[in-house]
Amino acid sequence: MKTKFLTLIALLAPLASISAPLTETAAVHTKPDQASAVVTFLKAGTEPAAVTDAMANSPAGWLAVELPGPFEAYVQNKDLTKGLDVKVGANIYLAPKPDAGVLTVAIKDDKVTLTGLHGRWTQIQLTRKLVGYVFIGGTPSYLPSIATTPAQTVTSSPSTMSAPPVTPGVYGVATPGHAAPMVNLGDGGSTTLPRQFAGKFISTRRPLAPRRPFDWALADDAGKRYAYLDVSKLLLTDQIENYVNHSVVVFGAAKNAPDTKEIVIQVESLQLK
Repeated sequence: MKTKFLTLIALLAPLASISAPLTETAAVHTKPDQASAVVTFLKAGTEPAAVTDAMANSPAGWLAVELPGPFEAYVQNKDLTKGLDVKVGANIYLAPKPDAGVLTVAIKDDKVTLTGLHGRWTQIQLTRKLVGYVFIGGTPSYLPSIATTPAQTVTSSPSTMSAPPVTPGVYGVATPGHAAPMVNLGDGGSTTLPRQFAGKFISTRRPLAPRRPFDWALADDAGKRYAYLDVSKLLLTDQIENYVNHSVVVFGAAKNAPDTKEIVIQVESLQLK
């Protein structure tokens, strides 16, 4: 009985140590390991919601906390079924690259919404509670290096739980949770360089009407088409119709169609705005 009591005290000790709000910004890791990927940051003054079940298997100095989501994440196109569901057991990543940290593994009945296309990757919103880990055993060596990073507090907001920002010049997305920077085709810049464009994603196909050069286009707020979209570089084009009549941000190079004044954007990535 005495041994059991001492064991219980040892398990509850970490919880007692964080009964007060955090005194400094803390990283929330995917695993109880400082080398593991960071999901988000908790501001100083935040009271983490400890997960007692996970605490039993956590190393000393680590606090298991609940992350309510939803989460912005990415899966490889090969890990989607024909019905566009994420395959059970597939890795769900924090960024669209193979060496990005794994947020979690897909399970049966996951609530997933497809929100973007990025070459061989599909951007998703995952609505599920996860467990993250905060180091409370001392001051991690990396804390000084994150002093200029805007801290985030865990809430149910998608922007709070987003993956780290992806460089627009590489993946064609803006900072998660913020509007993408707009561009003007007449701003004097080179239209051959990939850039971001926003508008409503529309179909150009009409019954009994001649087929347009491209099946998809971007429209302005008034519903007027201002650019055709060449989506041939997107690998998972069977998802395209999910974006019709939605506000989107596309990343690609714009150019004039031969012998016309029409603008065509060679789309490299597409996501909901």
